[in-house]
Amino acid sequence: MLTSVQKEILQSLINLYRNAEGKSIKGEEIAEVMNRNPGTIRNQMQSLRSLGLVKGVPGPRGGYKPTVKAYHTLNISDSNKESHVPIYKGGKKLKDISVAKIEFTSVPHPGECEAAVKAVGNIKTLDLGDKIRVGPTPVNKLIVDGVIVGRDDMDNILLLDTTAIRSIPKKTVMEIATFEIIKINHSMSLKEAAKLLTHENIEGAPVTDDENKILGILTLSDITKALAEGNEHSQVTEVMSKHLITVEKDVMIADAIEIMNKNHIGRLIVVVDDKSFGIVTRTDLLDKIAGIK
Repeated sequence: MLTSVQKEILQSLINLYRNAEGKSIKGEEIAEVMNRNPGTIRNQMQSLRSLGLVKGVPGPRGGYKPTVKAYHTLNISDSNKESHVPIYKGGKKLKDISVAKIEFTSVPHPGECEAAVKAVGNIKTLDLGDKIRVGPTPVNKLIVDGVIVGRDDMDNILLLDTTAIRSIPKKTVMEIATFEIIKINHSMSLKEAAKLLTHENIEGAPVTDDENKILGILTLSDITKALAEGNEHSQVTEVMSKHLITVEKDVMIADAIEIMNKNHIGRLIVVVDDKSFGIVTRTDLLDKIAGIK
């Protein structure tokens, strides 16, 4: 049976090791995170090594690494980072923290239950009352929204009063993309393009040449920026974004959301062949998740 101090040391070691790209962790690093004396950490490490939970790495670059038994003891998966489940606060993904396990303590009604979230990383930056989002999970693409109503720093557990629980449909962008889309001809002026976007009530559209080949994408934000910089007489090809983010038609919805978030964009071009393409927007994806589409 581990003491509370040993559990905290082991948890801190795993947290640091997951972000160290395989490098061993020094006792001083653990002491700094825990705000404890390095000597105390070294003494406790001897006990953890004897229990088979920690292995020492000799040499000037040495330190400590957690064993597989350590992960199992704390009920944490030792899988790679790519399968980690993210946590978002205020719409921003939190760095150096992920979710290892989600347990629903009661499920009387969807969105009216509590969830115990086992986290990997420093949860002390999260306070009671914070609204967070957990997910999507790697297999069933589950997303949980909730308010933190409890926090166990020793076992790294957050207790959530959930406000929404949903799963991202296992569908491809091809199934929700729009292919009869509004296109902006490369010869248009900014005024003509702005009038078209406003009339169609859309935020942006692809720019194409006379052979329907896509050249870029123009948004109302691009037009607004050009006007602010005094470039109101420019052609759309001078203002549009030439850095296109495209996806193949068989890309899954969950992956499309990740691509949008990573690139800070609200629409993706879905490529079918050289001259046939569609568009999928963030609104399309959210509507599909909510069951509207």
